[in-house]
Amino acid sequence: MQKSDLTDLEIETQDLKLRLARPGESKGQITYHAEPVPVQVSNETSTVPSPQTNDTKLEEDVYIFKSPMVGTFYRKPSPDDPTFVSSGDKITKGDVLCIVEAMKVMNEVQADQGGEIVEIFVEDSVSVEYGQPLFKIRKK
Repeated sequence: MQKSDLTDLEIETQDLKLRLARPGESKGQITYHAEPVPVQVSNETSTVPSPQTNDTKLEEDVYIFKSPMVGTFYRKPSPDDPTFVSSGDKITKGDVLCIVEAMKVMNEVQADQGGEIVEIFVEDSVSVEYGQPLFKIRKK
């Protein structure tokens, strides 16, 4: 911006708003603002159908594990290996649930608590967003 006559630039997409501004002769000011994006989970992409229930007691022991980053979701370490977890698997804190590839870096995503995998919301090799639901896990 210092090499041009621009004083400010704003770019906005569905879930991101980026604004660069250069007040007067001073150095540019960079402001980043990300707005939350509502995520809808379809049962069509899940591996196990989810029962519809209004029983809150049943849902109290279940939590949704969300993606910690934007990237590509992988259920297994390589195409020839078995999946990290499947529906019905018992997990403990620290178990690897999946890999999320971001900028050519394979990031192992670990469970933050133990339980049982009830449902997997995302198919293998699909792009995921930050905060997108990945797994439904029943707490121990």
